[in-house]
Amino acid sequence: MQDDERAGRGELEEHGPGSGTRAAMRGQRQARSQRRRRRWIGVVGAVAALLVVGMVGTYLKLNGNIDRLDVSDMVGEDRPTPAGNVSSGPLNILLIGSDVRTGEGNESYGSGDWEPGQHSDTNILMHISGDRKSVTMISIPRDSMVPAPVDCDGDAPEDQWRVHQWNQNFNTGGPGCVIRTLEGNTDVFVNHFAVVDFSGFKDMVDALGGVPVCTPFDIDDPKAKFTLAAGRHTLDGEQALGYVRTRKTVGDGSDIQRIKRQQAFMSSVAQKATDTKLLLRPDKLLRFLGAATSSLQMDPDFGLGPMKDIAESVKGIGVDKIQFVTVPTQVYPKDPNRVEWAPEADQLWESIRSDRELGAPTPTPSPSSTEPLTVSPDSIRVEVVNSSGVMGLAKQAVAALRVQGFGEVVSSNGDAVVKGATVEYSGANEEAARTVAAAFPGATLKESRTDLGQQVRVTLGTGSPDVVEVPNRLGTEPLPKPTLSSTPSSSVTIEPRKASDDICS
Repeated sequence: MQDDERAGRGELEEHGPGSGTRAAMRGQRQARSQRRRRRWIGVVGAVAALLVVGMVGTYLKLNGNIDRLDVSDMVGEDRPTPAGNVSSGPLNILLIGSDVRTGEGNESYGSGDWEPGQHSDTNILMHISGDRKSVTMISIPRDSMVPAPVDCDGDAPEDQWRVHQWNQNFNTGGPGCVIRTLEGNTDVFVNHFAVVDFSGFKDMVDALGGVPVCTPFDIDDPKAKFTLAAGRHTLDGEQALGYVRTRKTVGDGSDIQRIKRQQAFMSSVAQKATDTKLLLRPDKLLRFLGAATSSLQMDPDFGLGPMKDIAESVKGIGVDKIQFVTVPTQVYPKDPNRVEWAPEADQLWESIRSDRELGAPTPTPSPSSTEPLTVSPDSIRVEVVNSSGVMGLAKQAVAALRVQGFGEVVSSNGDAVVKGATVEYSGANEEAARTVAAAFPGATLKESRTDLGQQVRVTLGTGSPDVVEVPNRLGTEPLPKPTLSSTPSSSVTIEPRKASDDICS
């Protein structure tokens, strides 16, 4: 042992005084460092594992909060063609506010016995552009009188629909009936829907820490259980619900004015979420998502996964690229307390269908088909139905068809105003219908659900094209110059509101 120690000392001494001590110390430090690294790796791994487990647990909890509703039977099979999905292309999500008065947090707003059942006084179609650079929120007035399927029969043909008040759709058949009615009147495909009740709305506002509002006058609405002095205020969930529900005691008491307040409120929500960097604060985000999902009803395909993908795709959109519009309306002739969609509404829906910026020029319709026509005009019987609301439009089209040699051409008036031009046929008359459709660029060609015999029926709605020459026309007489437009005159204008606008404006 002593010889070994001396040998060790001699070996150390050969490297100079103190060199062995420094080497030993370095070895000890390296060992300690390695142990610390192993400990930190263990800690980081444990934290990462906890985070993963926590995220999975949170995801499952939040996803489990959502009530799922399959409305595929209600919307039927005759739907518009979807233009996009969660991953790409334009996306349309229908947001519905339910006034259900049952369930936790909803009981204190009356029983609703005066009109039993749920109603949807708030209906908003959120359109996300295909390039994910803008969002348009379209409010649909609850008092709109529009054609809808009787008893919400999803398979009922549209020519059998009857006009009734918009918010009766939700009362009769829930979100499926609302979607079917919206798609049938606009030809806009609804990708997903979400329904939120009073309680969920309040919780989301509270999760944001309140939302600022601005009112130019005092509000005292006993029915909404809400009072507020003029000026700027930050409202909690309970107060905010009263604010967006207030109607009859403010201004002219109309739903249109209430929609304007709701749009200003939603602008403030967008500004608040941006200012507080909601997405960058996990604590706030989880609280908000917990509140949002606890009172949501959605379609089975619209879970947290798709919601996350949508949020990720639009994260670069600023509040100046979010705009709110209301479907243009005019007084409903049969009831001054109700409204009907004004002709300008079709311009709005066309911009959504084509994913164009509101106000951008409409592209010139292309011919319905480029295949050679096989049936001569003189062997075709045609009925032109005027469903545009413009007197004399069908007769103008009849004259332009007769000049081209179409045989028996008659006109009639439709029961309701529709959009665009539709050419229908039955039996083996598709080729004859193609010849007729060639006179109406962009018209929809389809087989009729009813037997038309040998006749081809053309329905002209708002925005339908003027008659053009068909390639196999007869005669050389020029077509009469059109004097009527398929869009009736109206003083209604579409005034978008940007989410970046001052809340007092």
